[in-house]
Amino acid sequence: MCGIVGYTGPKQAYPVILKGLKRLEYRGYDSSGVALLNNSSLNVYKKKGKVAELEEFLIGKNVEANIGIGHTRWATHGEPSDRNAHPHTSANGKLAMIHNGIIENYAQIKTELVKNGYSFTSDTDTEVLLNFIEYIQTNNSCSLEEALRIALKRVTGAYCILLIEAASPDTIIAARKGSPLVIGIGKGEHFLASDASPIIEYTKEVVYVNDYELAIVKPDELILKNLGNETITPYVTKLDMELSAIEKGGYDHFMLKEIFEQPSTIYDCLRGRLDAAAGTITMAGVQLNIEQLKNANRIMILACGTSWHAGLVAEYIIEELCRIPVEVEYASEFRYRNPIVNPGDVIIAISQSGETADTLVALNKAKEDGAFIFGVVNAVGSSIARISHAGAYTHAGPEIGVASTKAFTGQLAVLMMVALKIAIEKGTITQERYTHLLNELNDVPEKVDAILKNSEELKTIAEAYKDASDFLFLGRGYNFPIALEGALKLKEISYIHAEGYPAAEMKHGPIALVDENLPVVFVATKDSYHEKIVSNMQEIKARRGKIISIITDGDTISPELSNHYFSIPTADELIAPILTVIPLQLLSYYTGVAKGIDVDKPRNLAKSVTVE
Repeated sequence: MCGIVGYTGPKQAYPVILKGLKRLEYRGYDSSGVALLNNSSLNVYKKKGKVAELEEFLIGKNVEANIGIGHTRWATHGEPSDRNAHPHTSANGKLAMIHNGIIENYAQIKTELVKNGYSFTSDTDTEVLLNFIEYIQTNNSCSLEEALRIALKRVTGAYCILLIEAASPDTIIAARKGSPLVIGIGKGEHFLASDASPIIEYTKEVVYVNDYELAIVKPDELILKNLGNETITPYVTKLDMELSAIEKGGYDHFMLKEIFEQPSTIYDCLRGRLDAAAGTITMAGVQLNIEQLKNANRIMILACGTSWHAGLVAEYIIEELCRIPVEVEYASEFRYRNPIVNPGDVIIAISQSGETADTLVALNKAKEDGAFIFGVVNAVGSSIARISHAGAYTHAGPEIGVASTKAFTGQLAVLMMVALKIAIEKGTITQERYTHLLNELNDVPEKVDAILKNSEELKTIAEAYKDASDFLFLGRGYNFPIALEGALKLKEISYIHAEGYPAAEMKHGPIALVDENLPVVFVATKDSYHEKIVSNMQEIKARRGKIISIITDGDTISPELSNHYFSIPTADELIAPILTVIPLQLLSYYTGVAKGIDVDKPRNLAKSVTVE
């Protein structure tokens, strides 16, 4: 949450920062601002609303500078407003700072500062931390770097901080714990950002800053230190990303682009790993650790949001194929209770960003208890990728739309391959079944492409139901988590209340909601549950509910019971969730668009949840 950008070098800083903020706006868009340092003159501009409003506000303002920092906010402490927007300035006006994260003990520090004569112009924890740094610097007559180091030893919480000082007109000081920071290395210049999207246009050489590290960044120098003031050698990584991946490419919205990218992103996920002709899966993270994985006492899957739904699908698949007990936990709940984790347990952590705060804390706890950590993430170099013993990237590419689409199907593809690899090594699946599922998985990109060619049908359905106040999504077996995901997507993108349920559980309460005004979406593909779910459709129809069904090609029964239906290609029931989710993504997208909502930036949400 929150996007941060910094630049120091020969270029004009403001255009670089502004473009970077636009690319990071998916991380938060309640307010934005910039601090620009021209020699010793520090100019700070900030505005409630999206980055475009800041850009308009700055027309005619003095934005001359070769160094600066910028921030786009997802509000935590203090409502969205001009005064709560970042950057914040210190009481003496000499420091400016931006911050992504939460300082948990800010109230205690604020009380101390008030006793020492400080007053505050915002409601934020960030302004408290900044004035604490200023207070330490003034009272100890020390450098800003040393003051920051002392301050960070006192604070608890998560942070990624960029600081500039009027007395040091070419230097940005940065620090991180729990919130991401990447530094791009150019020729006589450096770029700082929450992720690589603002940097890729200028350089592909980057350094990922680790927790408890400080960076002193000048145009021609990058120094990394730990909180003990020991110098660390930066590890330079080359970005595997193209600029076109973070541009809309002619689509109206990033969300639509990312939905339509799924044939290629799933193919990229499978490529080099799955060889259906040879009957092999090659995944180094699995193969090198196959003994821990196949002999696991149990597997615990930790995730949040859409990734949690991917974990539910994986639970069904792993237990079916590998015969290992699986538990799926919300990372936000796991970390606050006292779970039983033992050596021999395997933790699979699923996260698009690889920076999800609750998941990271939960992993640290499980790792301390001796569990083996396997990460499934999209972002290369992310914190979860680095904390894991092993893992697999989804290779979905940058996902800019706040609601996850292609990252989810990439997660399902990776988890399916992991399960198949463990199962064949463990001997819990026949060679015939293994070969069949390899071929089925190999055919997924082509089948997704076929679904997308009929996307206009979903647009028609969305138009018909855009004014509904509630939706019910129902599925069974492997498609039950997809019903949950469909409901979540509709809530996120259209602001329509929606609930997902196992279809059989409908009679244990939700059926009381059914009347002629309630659209009920059935994920009703031809599988071992089909006869049962048809019975559930009959029950809804008898109560005059509006039925929308996702069915398999050739199904002649479900259409007769449905007010609207959408047909997908035939697939094995273990593979079907990767297909059935696509129409639900499109349904939510077209519903949001029909209601005039900014589907890339739905209210109150942010892409990467790096605060608790």
